[in-house]
Amino acid sequence: MTTSFAPLTVAIGDLVPHPANVRSNSPETYDPENIAHLKASIAILGLLQPLLVQKLDGKYAVLAGGRRHAALKELIADKTTKGFTAKTKVDCRLVPEDCDVTTALSLAENITQAPMNAIDEFEAFGRMMDVDGQTAETIAKTFGTTVAAVKGRLRYGLIHPDIRAAARGKVITLDTMKAFAEHPSQEAQREVFEALTKDGGYLQAYTVRQALKSRGVQVSDDIGAFVREDYEARGGAVAADLLEEHSVLEDAALVETILLEKLGATAEEARIKLGFAWADAMVRYDYATMADYGRVYPGPIEPDEAAQKRIDEITAELEKLQLEMEDEGLEDGAYNALYDRVDALEEEARDLQEAYSAEDLARSGVIASWSGGQVTLHVGLVRPEDTVKVEGARGSSADPTGEEAPDAGEITYPASLAEDLKTERAMALGAAMALHPEATLDLTLFKLVSDVLASGMSVTQAIKIEARKEYRSHAKMDEIDETSLEQVAAAHDALDLSWLDDTHPPADQFAAFRALEAGEKAKLVAYATASTTQSCFARDPRRDSLMHDFEIEIMPDIRAHWTPNAALFNRFKKAWLLKILGEDLGLAQEAVTLASSSKKEIVAFCDKLFAEPFATLKDAQRAAVAAWCPPMMQTAGVACDEAEPAAETPEPDSEVAQAA
Repeated sequence: MTTSFAPLTVAIGDLVPHPANVRSNSPETYDPENIAHLKASIAILGLLQPLLVQKLDGKYAVLAGGRRHAALKELIADKTTKGFTAKTKVDCRLVPEDCDVTTALSLAENITQAPMNAIDEFEAFGRMMDVDGQTAETIAKTFGTTVAAVKGRLRYGLIHPDIRAAARGKVITLDTMKAFAEHPSQEAQREVFEALTKDGGYLQAYTVRQALKSRGVQVSDDIGAFVREDYEARGGAVAADLLEEHSVLEDAALVETILLEKLGATAEEARIKLGFAWADAMVRYDYATMADYGRVYPGPIEPDEAAQKRIDEITAELEKLQLEMEDEGLEDGAYNALYDRVDALEEEARDLQEAYSAEDLARSGVIASWSGGQVTLHVGLVRPEDTVKVEGARGSSADPTGEEAPDAGEITYPASLAEDLKTERAMALGAAMALHPEATLDLTLFKLVSDVLASGMSVTQAIKIEARKEYRSHAKMDEIDETSLEQVAAAHDALDLSWLDDTHPPADQFAAFRALEAGEKAKLVAYATASTTQSCFARDPRRDSLMHDFEIEIMPDIRAHWTPNAALFNRFKKAWLLKILGEDLGLAQEAVTLASSSKKEIVAFCDKLFAEPFATLKDAQRAAVAAWCPPMMQTAGVACDEAEPAAETPEPDSEVAQAA
């Protein structure tokens, strides 16, 4: 076997692929995108390693170095690159024509070269800059990559030497080593490394990043961007990084001081504008502390002439926008824009019709905190020492007129909403009856027999077994929860309707019906009876003890057939939603946080909460979410005469709940 190959130079135009090259059947290897780095390197540094060639049919076939050959051809084709033509000669080594191990030679070059260690690569980039005097721009040009990619490698190459040594020795992983690049100061890196490894524990990248956060704030962090101008104006130290977004504001205490000052200024501005007694600021909203705080809400006021004129204009525009939003061809972006406009108008109308009482303003305030990359205001908060226990009241104090004002958070359903809730409850009851055929059959037969044989009044007026299906109307039928509809549809699909053949006379149909199994008959009767259920809230046990007890038996929990959703929450006032979250569901902290949000955001929160209760809920909160429904809808809830709906009013909340 030949052990040495004669050197020679060959014109690029005389080079051709060798059929024995092990990558000859992998054209993707030579794709321009895959050899871009190599092309750039050869353009600047030249061909560092000779090609292995063999004379075939008067040409020099490249046995090893196919990617270099492809890069050379790309350089010829690239008219912007100087110095490379078909006549340009490159260094090669010649394999004799009688060599019988050509495939082995090609394979050896491809598999015997060990891939470069990542840390070696990072450090090599660093030496190119420190020793060779190159810049990130010249390095990027040499290797056909971006300046950002070069700076990324350079950052890892500039990590403290002790940490790089630990990565080489497999004491820490490469990812853990990279995590130290989150802070550009090698001194800070070393201190964190020593602190985290002093007990010999396993070091993780996450732990490193968390520890480095205490050493400053990156300028790309939302807080860093918010305070940077003031921070630098006060002479705060900045640890510069090769990538600007990774530079760090090192004085964490100064960062927090400036943040609190800016939050405080925003809170004070809101205090002056709204007339509150005090203003405060906190970096992160402290839910544990705020749980002891109370909250006041604005109450209704009589708008003056100018305000009433504006309210009328808003009402007219809202009606127009509602019609536009019903256009099924409306694109999502346009719909969302209309929704935002509606939300803004409702908020404006609310501000014109509601205000805090003088008493509440005198004892409440506003806190500004940092959340989600922006300043968040929490308004109407009452400190524990300022909380006044008002007999029979849960919200704000008396209104400015001196008359006793209703609780702004008290839930009093408009008549239209109450009627729709009755309809939804009837649908849920119908689903429960269809799913309990034996019990429903007994009820139906009992009513039929009792009405005929017993003296006196009918045993119940709740079901119409005269075989007329009850028509159910609903203002938002296409938006309600579909659980009961799906359950009824499934019950219908399970019915044996083989006897119901319109081509046969009634006598034949009756004969086929009588031949059915008892269980199939029960399903049919139950489905038919369920279709007659009337719209009503929970039964009054004094007026209809039969249906009251029957509903408790077959529908102990309406939530098995119905789930509150955005369609319902959209029709609630903002104050109602906060009251439900804070009092009914035990989510007081969330209610306090959401109080400064728009009603749209609160509706979305509630919709998501009920669709799939959050994993972070406590057991009691999870149970409350799983069981909640408007009290009069629950089987064992408030009786009908104890939950009479408020009279219909012309206010906007009769159709779309006005933000409160």
